Amino acid sequence: MLTDKIALVTGASRGIGAEIARTLAKKGATVIINYNGSKERAQAVADEITQEGGNASIYQCNVSDFEACGQMMKDIVKEYGRLDILVNNAGITKDNLIMKMKEEDFDAVLNINLKGTFNTIHHISRQLLKQRSGKIINISSVSGILGNAGQANYAASKAGVIGLTKTMARELASRGITCNAIAPGFVDTEMTEVLSESVKEAACKQIPLGRFGQAKDIAQMAAFLADETGDYITGQVISVDGGMNM
Repeated sequence: MLTDKIALVTGASRGIGAEIARTLAKKGATVIINYNGSKERAQAVADEITQEGGNASIYQCNVSDFEACGQMMKDIVKEYGRLDILVNNAGITKDNLIMKMKEEDFDAVLNINLKGTFNTIHHISRQLLKQRSGKIINISSVSGILGNAGQANYAASKAGVIGLTKTMARELASRGITCNAIAPGFVDTEMTEVLSESVKEAACKQIPLGRFGQAKDIAQMAAFLADETGDYITGQVISVDGGMNM
């Protein structure tokens, strides 16, 4: 159980992030739901958690903003005294073939997905080292392992998250802090709802289990790593993808 643990989940107003927040709260953690532009949706997730007897609050911050991330971490530590679990989930896509991809679309995806992960870890690492404890869970993607046509920016950002994860695991392990990545495959969320049926059918053919995953599949793995069950796991990239990355 995660009773008395303080958790921050970035990009948690919807999809995988929201489900991770709900799952950690059900296991007893006090959850801070980070959002950028969707205050109402973030508050709805927090309200759902509190109505079920959990503890949750919301915090607005664009994770690509280095200084704003620093302030968020200061505010969390000031209010709660510590941070035990950091889930870097915030992410965007701006897909296109590389010959058509705009520079600003490449930069935007890298700034949120990769630099945002750096920003949060950078600003909380001193606190975690002081605590001599902490769990960092970064949400990567099967695209960061296999690559994916039309996703040069997204795949590069998620591959970068894997490299960052392994490096942080090495840097922080001596103080008992773990850092792991989860690499989801195709998951039923708003991000994949926009795909045409033909694209979804083609994707399913690449998945040995023959179907998309659910947000709860990713959330349950995050909870496993966040709890004491994951205490001896660090520097790993765990694929939750129905077998795509075999």
